Amino acid sequence: MGTKTDLTRCFPKSPIFPTTGSAEEQEQFHIQQTRFVKQFEQIFPDIHAARTVVIIPSLTLDKDLLGKVKGAPHYEERMLCMLMLLRMPRTKVVFVSSLPIPDCIIDYYLHLLPGITGTHAKKRLITLSCNDHSCSSLTEKILNRPRLIERIRKEIDHPDAAHLSCFNVTHLEKQLAVRLGIPLYGTDPDLFYEGTKSGSRKAFRAAGVDLPDGHEDLYSKQEVIHALATLKLKYPQAQKAVIKLNDGFSGDGNAIYTYPSPVSSQSVEKNIEDHFRHYFHPVAADVTEKAFFLKLSQMGGIVEMFVDGEVKTSPSVQCIINPRKEISIVSTHDQVLGGADGQIFLGACFPAAEAYNVSLAQEGRKIAEVLAQKGVLGRFAIDFMSVQQADKSWRHFAIEINIRKGGTTHPYLMLKFLTDGHYDEQEGRYLTASGNQRYYFTSDNVTSDRYKGLTPEDLIELAMFHHVMYDGATQEGVMLHMLGATSEFGKLGLVCIGSSPERAKAFYNKTIDILNFECSE
Repeated sequence: MGTKTDLTRCFPKSPIFPTTGSAEEQEQFHIQQTRFVKQFEQIFPDIHAARTVVIIPSLTLDKDLLGKVKGAPHYEERMLCMLMLLRMPRTKVVFVSSLPIPDCIIDYYLHLLPGITGTHAKKRLITLSCNDHSCSSLTEKILNRPRLIERIRKEIDHPDAAHLSCFNVTHLEKQLAVRLGIPLYGTDPDLFYEGTKSGSRKAFRAAGVDLPDGHEDLYSKQEVIHALATLKLKYPQAQKAVIKLNDGFSGDGNAIYTYPSPVSSQSVEKNIEDHFRHYFHPVAADVTEKAFFLKLSQMGGIVEMFVDGEVKTSPSVQCIINPRKEISIVSTHDQVLGGADGQIFLGACFPAAEAYNVSLAQEGRKIAEVLAQKGVLGRFAIDFMSVQQADKSWRHFAIEINIRKGGTTHPYLMLKFLTDGHYDEQEGRYLTASGNQRYYFTSDNVTSDRYKGLTPEDLIELAMFHHVMYDGATQEGVMLHMLGATSEFGKLGLVCIGSSPERAKAFYNKTIDILNFECSE
């Protein structure tokens, strides 16, 4: 007979946490968020205060939409800009990712820290990984790994001087915040609707800003067809309308409907219904009509007029609402959109055009005031379509609110961390700490099959060899990001900083030329 072996657990049992979605979880989250106000007032202003920032760069989006984002796990690398927080000598950063971040990428960011050595910063940086390449969101992966949660908890020295920073906030991030016992710098997901396409339109009306005519809270194909017909009857000359899922990402949840011309003599609605499939075109090439409307039935959506004009642009306003409900307009951008109908976000220029960036910020502030009263917290962006009028003035149509970090967040944070400057919404310009103006051109979609096989080390070496690496002395040059995506997907991002818009764009063009030259056969 064998004898029974005495076993001791290598890992202690996980603590008992509130049930997901329960009143107990909501109460615990509320207590933690209430504590955050005091932390914001006492810890945030003191650059020498000891604190811990837990960074979860999860794209917590609809799984089907997330699965269509090429190299989605590597988008988490965009939030490596938050490593610049280590410039504060007693700040500890815990960065969690789906895949391990190569040391050379970490070193690339740390060498940019002003006034801090890389060695000192590394002692205060903890990087953890799920080692999971699947298309599930990072937060979901973490919640499925209780031992990883315990590792994160152990790195939080003082919960009253720690907070969670995420790309976007859903009930999963809320659940993780409660399990970690720290507040979350972001909007309670109970207010999720405020950042949907339907919720955005209602906020725009409340703020009294212009928006495209349309209809929201649509949940069926028949409702969409009725909305399209209503718009056509109201605007007989209309040529296009946009159909948007409430929770799309980077334009992939959009579709274009092109009105047939001439319209049949039968009723407009019946005509649209009979010939719908011929004139309905999802932005994402591999999304079928059936799949699109299945998603619409689940999350809802809107129909609105396609904003047209002889001269039009696609700017955005980036805002922050802090725990005291104070509003900051931190940037304006002119977005670079691509795709057949200009619905896909490719990049941005900072600041937005001088002709309208001040008036654009004013419209953004009106909307932010509405959101502050609703309880929105943290960083978010508002997208517009701006059309030049006959008198050369500009009319801004609010399009959507993204209550999350986005494509314009990490470039601006890099610029701010590197130059210690600020954006003046009254003047529409960015000034460094030394009083110099700076601009940038940025893109997350520098893509070519020729770039496949380039490792992070290769990319960094190319930037150094060709003298485009960001230079702290001149405060100009190129910051690379999403380096981990290039070898497999031929994709990377650039933030090109210059003393003028022309110099910023020239850095971008030079970098593209270098990549194409080095990857030519």
